[in-house]
Amino acid sequence: MKVAYVFAMPRTASYKLAQMILPQLEAGTHGVEVVGMFFFDDNTFVLRKGDPVGERLAKVAKEKGILLMMCDMCALERNLAKGEPRWCDADGQGRTEPGEISTVNTVDGVAVGCFPDLYAALAGNPPDQVITL
Repeated sequence: MKVAYVFAMPRTASYKLAQMILPQLEAGTHGVEVVGMFFFDDNTFVLRKGDPVGERLAKVAKEKGILLMMCDMCALERNLAKGEPRWCDADGQGRTEPGEISTVNTVDGVAVGCFPDLYAALAGNPPDQVITL
């Protein structure tokens, strides 16, 4: 079975991912194939360059082909990205063409975007289940 994780609740990346999921992925005992992880709010902070959890996660993600993506608005607010929101303008109106955005000071391999970007990135290897923590 293939799964994707959405880290939406407080401390899910720094606790559940760091102390449960990541060690199992490193040991090869997680039990499912993880195809993607999407990070919201302060959960994005584990993706900062130099963060011990983020560095370990980046290594595992590269080895196993796991997508790591953070919410564009969350990343901009936390100075982990520069540019503009991908699919809405400054007034909160939807766009038909994506805005330009890039990561800043994150571990290797992290993408930044919104739901349309997540769907496109997972389209070639879709999960069977999406788990929100």
